Amino acid sequence: MRRFYTLAIQPTLFGGATVIRNWGRIGTNGQSMMETFDQPEEAVGAFSRLARTKRRRGYGDAGVNGNG
Repeated sequence: MRRFYTLAIQPTLFGGATVIRNWGRIGTNGQSMMETFDQPEEAVGAFSRLARTKRRRGYGDAGVNGNG
């Protein structure tokens, strides 16, 4: 099954940061989840952990090896 998973970090108005995740089957809108952190460094750590986990499960960057 062809799937996608995207991660993004967005700053908040109050000095924190939000990690935004979007996932699903290619060709659909998929599902989204937002997790807000008080410190941007915490968001970067969560982003890195999620990216590492997803890469271990077989996800890669779009456009690499025919993906995307």
